[in-house]
Amino acid sequence: MNFLTPVELPSGLPLLTQSDELLLMGSCFATNMGALLADAKFRPDINPFGVLYNPLSVSAALREVAAGKIYTEEDLFFFRECWHSPMHHGDFSSPSAEEALQRINTRLQAAHARIHQLECLLLTFGTSWVYEQTGHIVANCHKQPESVFTRRQLSVQEIVSDYTSLFSGLIARNPKLKVIFTVSPIRHVRDGMHANQLSKAILLLAIDQLQAAFPEHVFYFPAYELLLDELRDYRFYADDMVHPSPQAVRYVWEKFVQTCLSEDALEIMQESENINKALSHKPFHPESDEYKRFLGQIVLKIDRLNKKYPYLDFQNEKEICHIRLKQ
Repeated sequence: MNFLTPVELPSGLPLLTQSDELLLMGSCFATNMGALLADAKFRPDINPFGVLYNPLSVSAALREVAAGKIYTEEDLFFFRECWHSPMHHGDFSSPSAEEALQRINTRLQAAHARIHQLECLLLTFGTSWVYEQTGHIVANCHKQPESVFTRRQLSVQEIVSDYTSLFSGLIARNPKLKVIFTVSPIRHVRDGMHANQLSKAILLLAIDQLQAAFPEHVFYFPAYELLLDELRDYRFYADDMVHPSPQAVRYVWEKFVQTCLSEDALEIMQESENINKALSHKPFHPESDEYKRFLGQIVLKIDRLNKKYPYLDFQNEKEICHIRLKQ
């Protein structure tokens, strides 16, 4: 008997390798996937503005990255004893304006240095609801009173028009660029279940139209559908019944690996996992010659991988080996 409704995985998505320049932006689901890509020896830039939820904040952030914007104190505001940017997550906030600006500009400049060399841009939309203040959409309200904002819902056409302009410029500058969209499976229950579904529907319809407009560059991976259809059970949610559980994130990741990673990338993932499993082994006699030979074999394996794939970063693993060899 079949106790689930399988989600058909799309074909023809870009096949990623660890040598690719990747930028992930959007909801905390993008952060989760980015962390797993980093564990797999990719070099992703993950949410240089912090978590972003709505499409127009993501596009505004991308434009600032492409332009190499430098933030000044005029871009910040002071609230509850901290300086904040309305474009950034609270992780960038600080009691010191100088420190907040240093955090913001360091991340922004690093992202700017890579933006026009990207192989793939992975974008995760969370909601079509936005908050406006003095006519501008804010990415984060920083717990200010709702009365200082106007809340409204984006239309499909508004999103499509904005991204058509954005992608036209990015692709003209970087014709190899591929974009993989996902919609976050995190439910915005505060809006109510029906309103949440309508919000997600707007995002899905907008992405579908962008795929049609840029068929060689824009793709969709069904993370949202995998959680809602294949994992249709509350045991796959965290305690808040809203966010995916670690098990669910891992399940979606495994489907992403099947769909979007090249054969070389899969081989590197396996070799990296083997190295980390070996390093997690606790020897009975860490000072013994036998264990030192074991560590030496790990270093040789890393060197062979680096010779074949010079873009891989095993610096941390090599340092662990060298420290243990000196003990």
